[in-house]
Amino acid sequence: MLYGELSTTERPAALSLCRTLTGAVYEGLSLEREITAAQAQGIGDTVLLQGAGSDLDGLAVCHCGAGSEAGEDVCYVKFGAVRPGPGAAERFERLLDACEQLAAEKGLGQLDAGVNLARQDAYGRMVDRGFRTWLQGVTMHKPNEPGYSHPDAYVIDDWR
Repeated sequence: MLYGELSTTERPAALSLCRTLTGAVYEGLSLEREITAAQAQGIGDTVLLQGAGSDLDGLAVCHCGAGSEAGEDVCYVKFGAVRPGPGAAERFERLLDACEQLAAEKGLGQLDAGVNLARQDAYGRMVDRGFRTWLQGVTMHKPNEPGYSHPDAYVIDDWR
């Protein structure tokens, strides 16, 4: 499901589910402004990965094509995450599937997504799907804590 497909009355509840999910990944983390900006500016959409019942298993804020940060013929995952805990790896695979589907539906030939190498399993799963490194960066945290860059986190974040 896509955030942009929701009615205006459904969107506040969806944003609340997104806050709950990102808060479980890292306390205080919220993507609400990025989600609403991508929609309002018409530069992309947000994949909402349904879980059991009314739970949200994952989300990915995607920029799509020319006029966005993605660029022509590219779907760029600005930020994506899945609910932590048992089954997170499978949820991550489903999120990547959904992002690939969005790119295909938009007629975009390339999917770009970044991951911190501290998230070793997430990185390995992306490599297994054909993702390749084209930019390397360094993150520094103050205070020196991992944040959401640890092996148990299944987070996509590209720091271009």
